[in-house]
Amino acid sequence: MRVVVTGAAGFIGSHLCESLLARDCDVVGLDNFITGSPDNLQSLWKAPRFSFVKRNVTEYIHVDGPVDWVLHFASPASPVDYLELPIQTLKVGALGTHNALGLAKAKGAGFLLASTSEVYGDPLVHPQREDYWGNVNPVGPRGVYDEAKRFGEAITMAYHRVHRVNTRIVRIFNTHGPRMRLKDGRAIPAFMTQALTGSPVTVFGDGSQTRSFQYVSDLVDGLWKLMERGGSDPINIGNPQELTLLELAKRIIRLAGSRSEIVFRPLPEDDPKVRQPDIGRARTRLGWEPRVDTDEGLKLTLEWFRQKVGR
Repeated sequence: MRVVVTGAAGFIGSHLCESLLARDCDVVGLDNFITGSPDNLQSLWKAPRFSFVKRNVTEYIHVDGPVDWVLHFASPASPVDYLELPIQTLKVGALGTHNALGLAKAKGAGFLLASTSEVYGDPLVHPQREDYWGNVNPVGPRGVYDEAKRFGEAITMAYHRVHRVNTRIVRIFNTHGPRMRLKDGRAIPAFMTQALTGSPVTVFGDGSQTRSFQYVSDLVDGLWKLMERGGSDPINIGNPQELTLLELAKRIIRLAGSRSEIVFRPLPEDDPKVRQPDIGRARTRLGWEPRVDTDEGLKLTLEWFRQKVGR
């Protein structure tokens, strides 16, 4: 099987490429390194089944030869990135998704869209099921990411209905693991970097807002099962073990053996108060659920951050 992965040099994209190669797929990676890094592909450069094209997917995409799947993972994904790159974020969600779908249609390939739990916004339904339409502020600072992904889902379904493209939509909940950036801006990289360097661990608001964290190996396993067994309806892939951010900060400080104190800062605008996936659809349709325990995954990620900060 020959698979095109956009956003191949990103945190999730690089793990996905590795997983596909381990399943004897040929992989063509596309990335323009706006937020991804060539370092994330270090183990892949010499792999005989891997090829790479530096490409901005908001421009026309051409790939020589047959393609069986197009997996669209290109996008800024952290608040730091999409607040600094709002127009690029909107363009990759709109033009990039359109171009990736066009490639899939031209090649008669399957298409998988990496969507996000952010399509639920600041949810009024908890936990979040796929049939919930969300509570999103389209003109707020986070709207550029939320609405880009919501548009991506809409155009993916349009290509499925009009052009009969074999599509998948995965709504990814908070994921962590090796290759996250130290200054990614999300909770786990921030907490781990701060704890390992002995800096104050910064919690926004009072820390009562919740998140659910899955380890990256569980995600890529779910993506493969989605390709194999899924349909066109969106499917949540995430860990239903819910934590407050204050509890997460305390866990990371404990696991790091750190003496960092916790400090509180004002809550960012439109920051979701709860986030927890209902994974009933993934369990019944894909036979998938996370296998890596929350603390086990945090330890694995923490070890990678420890090497990066030299502690």
